[in-house]
Amino acid sequence: MIKTLRESKARLSELVAAAASGKEVIITVHGTPKVRLTPITSPPSANMAGWVRQLRALHRECATGKTAADNAAILDELRAERA
Repeated sequence: MIKTLRESKARLSELVAAAASGKEVIITVHGTPKVRLTPITSPPSANMAGWVRQLRALHRECATGKTAADNAAILDELRAERA
């Protein structure tokens, strides 16, 4: 299935569903193929799931009224863990 960028913007959810079901979706810009949508065949890595958990925890902490200094300390700790 080949769609223009303009069509893709208007029908993105349909194109994602088509790609997820195994259909190849190619998006063109000015008649030139630029992008291919394909399904993800493997589940997200455990590393990504951990990152999402950390982001959610950070969001909860920020929403509770922590000061900027507390947020900076949290970010420094997360950066240190990734290094």
